[in-house]
Amino acid sequence: MDEEHKRELLETQVEIQSQTMKHIGREIHDSVGQKLTLASLYAQQLILEQRVPKAFTEVNEIGEIINESLSELRQLSKSLTSDTLENHSLVELIQRECELINQLKECEVHFKHTLKTKLEPYHIKSVLFRITQEFLQNSIKHSRCENIFIALSKDAEKIQLKLKDDGKGFDVTTLKTRGIGLRNMEKRTQMLGGDFLLESQNDTGTKLTVEIPI
Repeated sequence: MDEEHKRELLETQVEIQSQTMKHIGREIHDSVGQKLTLASLYAQQLILEQRVPKAFTEVNEIGEIINESLSELRQLSKSLTSDTLENHSLVELIQRECELINQLKECEVHFKHTLKTKLEPYHIKSVLFRITQEFLQNSIKHSRCENIFIALSKDAEKIQLKLKDDGKGFDVTTLKTRGIGLRNMEKRTQMLGGDFLLESQNDTGTKLTVEIPI
């Protein structure tokens, strides 16, 4: 009963988080976005009417900064309000993430899976996808790796996610305080009744295995 309560609690937390992000995204678009758009129009009007000839260059630069900020804000709003996580399978989400990273040419991500493309329970899909994102970002930022390997499999009892890089690694036994992202990944896995195993040594890369019962 305790495990079931934890699972239900995590499902509720994930749903609240999703709705909160959508609300923030809409507020960004409707409020802040509109104000930036208005400021951009004012700056463009000043330039067209040449009402501030001595500060023409400065006003033009301000307009460019506003437009760049508006573009970034729209992308943020879109990401927060997107239903991508709800409407796509875990395989599709990870494949897309791998494609984005491979386009950067910082390292090469290799993804293998045995899952059929379908929609998994949202709370499990959300946790596994966020774990994948966190591992990828950590490897790119800190490990100096050339390759990252992702393997996703499923049987009648569990879903298994294996993540591995060939970077510089670190000594897990001396890791006294894990980063917030890593702690959150481990906590969410445990709340789903899953196992979280992080393995690494200096000069041998890092490996993370996550198993969640279904």
